Amino acid sequence: MAELFDRSRLIELLRRDALRTGTFTLASGRSSHYYVDGRKVTLSAEGAALIGLGVLTQLADLPAVSAVGGLTMGADPIVGATLAVAGARGLANLRGFLVRKEAKGHGTGKLVEGPLEPGSAVVIVDDVATTGGSSLQAVAAIEAIGCTVARVIVVLDRLEGAAEAFAAKGLDFHALVTIRDLGVEPLKP
Repeated sequence: MAELFDRSRLIELLRRDALRTGTFTLASGRSSHYYVDGRKVTLSAEGAALIGLGVLTQLADLPAVSAVGGLTMGADPIVGATLAVAGARGLANLRGFLVRKEAKGHGTGKLVEGPLEPGSAVVIVDDVATTGGSSLQAVAAIEAIGCTVARVIVVLDRLEGAAEAFAAKGLDFHALVTIRDLGVEPLKP
């Protein structure tokens, strides 16, 4: 890849714009002394460009992957950024998809939206991983339509059990950064 992923700049943006301290309840239901609002970075122009390039860098050794996607909200801006960066680099065949939290009650009633064909190799993306539950929900939906998950990529791993959950399912997992990169010690799982 002609342009190198600037991991240190992503860490700076996450630390400055997304990291908050205090008392927070996480999606997993656990309480935490810090919170990372990934969308503060994934929905910024600079953050999106960095993350899109970071995801593409993680795809370099997976030539069979035809699409990137994940559970809606966390994955949405990452998918868009990755596709925009891919298109700018001549990788026009990469596609995106989004997994709804529940199937639509109207129209086609789809749980997975996007141009996926059964048998496709895909990568699941998300902004922040704690236990891995959101990404595992996306994995289950993708596997149910006959696709294969080649890797799970998150922007930030809180180091609270996601890697172990993915390993237990035989999934390859990569994080662009971890919470320790932001100078914070993770909670004990």
